[in-house]
Amino acid sequence: MTDKKIYPNPENSQLYCEMAGIDHNGNAIAASIIHEKPLTIFLNSQEIVTLMTIGDYPDLLAVGYLVNQNMLHKEDEVTKIEYEEDIDTIVIRTKGETNFEQKMKRKIQTSGCGQGTIFGDLIDTIEGQELKYETHIKTSTLYPLLKTINMTPRLYLKTGAIHGCVLCQDQEPLLYMEDVGRHNAIDKIAGFMFLNNIRPDDKIFYTTGRLTSEMVIKTVKMQIPILISRSGFTAWAVQLARAAQLTLIGRARGKRFVALSGIDRIAYDTTPTKQAITINQPQPTTEQLI
Repeated sequence: MTDKKIYPNPENSQLYCEMAGIDHNGNAIAASIIHEKPLTIFLNSQEIVTLMTIGDYPDLLAVGYLVNQNMLHKEDEVTKIEYEEDIDTIVIRTKGETNFEQKMKRKIQTSGCGQGTIFGDLIDTIEGQELKYETHIKTSTLYPLLKTINMTPRLYLKTGAIHGCVLCQDQEPLLYMEDVGRHNAIDKIAGFMFLNNIRPDDKIFYTTGRLTSEMVIKTVKMQIPILISRSGFTAWAVQLARAAQLTLIGRARGKRFVALSGIDRIAYDTTPTKQAITINQPQPTTEQLI
């Protein structure tokens, strides 16, 4: 793991502005409002997508988006990243040629905040993938990790209207990203992992948002074995997680949580020691779910 760690900077005034308004008592106030602006991503000479983002770490967001959309692979060499802030455009250049014209014709709009989009064949790429790592998470690790994340200074506390995603190892948050959509935050982390060659098998992923199919697909694509959220689940997300043997923990607040997939990775070594909730039914394959 690189020694470099990135946490939110609530004092970065480039990411928000002050806007006049009134409060519930009719008093004049100045509210901190997060910026939202477009970022158009090119892969070599091909325009791929325009995302709405808060504007920090455009290089990580662009690379991570391409990784999670199966357009960049481990063997690909990124030779140059060109960010043109004045025209909200970033170009990722690779050593080899790329052409995703046919791929881009098949898109799925996801439930992600900020209208996330994934390309249809991304679901196919995780079929048959099983996270068979021996990684475990102890409750004695989980509880302090949740507390540390909750106490980390972040833009959300100043502005609201954004989600956070955190890459963790044991009890330590390594990388904490925020954006208007949780899909952007997870892509920034994917970009950091790709550019810094970070191993995934001993990591934990945390998100403030819902555990949807998109979050599960991207986590499996990133090969991270444990996904945690303070929010709830969708049924398809649980089914996909079970097929991939991803440990899925939701409604994680304080010393309470619900686990619906990969529960064998959870070690109860502190109180409370209530059993994780599970559903006793066969776990379908990804092929059966599509």
